[in-house]
Amino acid sequence: MASAYESIAQGLQEAIDLNQGRNVAAKTHRPELVDVAALRKKLGMTQMEFSAKLCISVATLRHWERGDRTPHGPALALLHVVAKEPQAVLRALA
Repeated sequence: MASAYESIAQGLQEAIDLNQGRNVAAKTHRPELVDVAALRKKLGMTQMEFSAKLCISVATLRHWERGDRTPHGPALALLHVVAKEPQAVLRALA
């Protein structure tokens, strides 16, 4: 039981260190940010069209475009796919 606790404690400490900007030995993956406004404009869509097509709220899109918030998790992954294969995503979501 002690080794499970030690492993969890080590992982938690690494997460805290990483969150505070310290270097950690664990491998981390942080996808690049996406310029959402540029992506939307490249597709020739209004904010309403883009948010409706990707099933996100217009308010969320506006926050991303202003830089108040950044997309993360599945939303960021979807935006990366849209950036690389926009027509495939738009066909899939049609």
